[in-house]
Amino acid sequence: MNIRWSADLVSSCVLFFVVASAPFPFGSTNNLAIAFWCACLGTALIFAPANALRRPHLWIIAGIFIVVAAYGFALHEQLSDSPWIAPYHPIWKQLGSLFDTAVAPSASIVRYEAFFAVGAPLANILAILVGLVIGADARRARQVMLVIALSGSFYAAYGVLSFLIEPTMILWRDKTAYLSSVTGTFINRNTAAAYFGSCAVIWILLLLTDVRRHLPGGRFRWSNLSRDLAKIPQASIALKFAALLICVMAMFMTGSRAGVAVSLLSMIFVFVVFLRKDLRPRTGVWMALAAAALVALVLLELLGGRVVGRFDSQGLTDSGRLEGWKSSLLIIADTPWFGTGMGTFQSVFPAFRSPNISMRGTWNAAHSTPLEVALEAGIPMTLLLASAWAVMLTVLARGVLSRKRDASIPLAAIGTALLALLHSGLDFTLQIPGYSIPFFALFGVGLAQSFHSGEGSIEPKGAAANALSSRARTSGSPKQSSFQVLGP
Repeated sequence: MNIRWSADLVSSCVLFFVVASAPFPFGSTNNLAIAFWCACLGTALIFAPANALRRPHLWIIAGIFIVVAAYGFALHEQLSDSPWIAPYHPIWKQLGSLFDTAVAPSASIVRYEAFFAVGAPLANILAILVGLVIGADARRARQVMLVIALSGSFYAAYGVLSFLIEPTMILWRDKTAYLSSVTGTFINRNTAAAYFGSCAVIWILLLLTDVRRHLPGGRFRWSNLSRDLAKIPQASIALKFAALLICVMAMFMTGSRAGVAVSLLSMIFVFVVFLRKDLRPRTGVWMALAAAALVALVLLELLGGRVVGRFDSQGLTDSGRLEGWKSSLLIIADTPWFGTGMGTFQSVFPAFRSPNISMRGTWNAAHSTPLEVALEAGIPMTLLLASAWAVMLTVLARGVLSRKRDASIPLAAIGTALLALLHSGLDFTLQIPGYSIPFFALFGVGLAQSFHSGEGSIEPKGAAANALSSRARTSGSPKQSSFQVLGP
């Protein structure tokens, strides 16, 4: 018993440390940082207790290992001197003709680059696995969710304060770009906006859950809402609201158009879905959508002046990015099955770079994660990953609709997943480990909590829970400790 408890504590603490610290070292884009997080997550996976896993969880783990096997096959084809089915890239034959000597060919245009590029996907896979195993315990799942939200609010506060005090620095380094924007500990303002927006999504759900817990019967009764809210302890609500506000403020101060837009959409989504059972069947959802959209527009008007200005002058995206996507499609058409090799975008792009793109700067990413995956790993790998995302979103949606208890956990996962997917279609958010590691862990937690955790019957809420808890204390019922440990 003590051994299991110690293993659970070790794995949980390691996971908490990783999800809280991954954004810190400049978004963890350095290979050394990625290797360190992989080692930490591997340690957490070794110690993670699997006794809470059920059959649906095992099916999800089997699906994850299919993705792992696909990555292993792609690595073999791109690293091996004798790939099984992948053709050698013609660039090696051209290189040999220039030197009048045979050059050992490869399926990748940069030999062995895939070995270094697989670090970030490996960290994401480990994060979702650890989140799934540890998150099978509902108490740990809630703790992971809270740690991500708390760390996000601290990074947001740091970003705002550092921008006001010394806007030319990121941590201990000089800031060379986005001097007029808040980036927190990230280099890119778009990733920072998605990160702060994702944390704001979690805070909205934590705030709504706390409010609902204190309402009579655990439901929003709109006719008595003002009276019921007055009875709620203000300290806890005020702290959560302050944390939400600092994340929203930092998000707007990034000046990212797409980051702010998809974050607001995700906030509206989780707000309406959370309250769906408390709304009138026909008109309630539309009224909630209208109210949430109005609040979003007011916030955009009050805090998002720079964002609105960039929308007015440049639209949703700039022409250079559109030309970059066209050039990426040409590369995909040239090597559709196995790509040019993982991690080779920066090497292959100059040969296909559109003349309509400004010559200023270096393109080190396609600014669209699906396009970059197809370019580097091939269309079949991209379709497999798209199918995995579709399955994950389906499972999370099932969890949101079927769970009566802790439904906010899969809802937080699906809300941030949709935000990340939408934003990564226009940028490279999911390619930054400082963002992806915490939220892949949250996706794993959400998948684990999409199924009943076997902790007993549905927990009473509000006055009913208080009455039952008091009755258990006076009668010495064993249910007393259950309610104290699990919490609302």
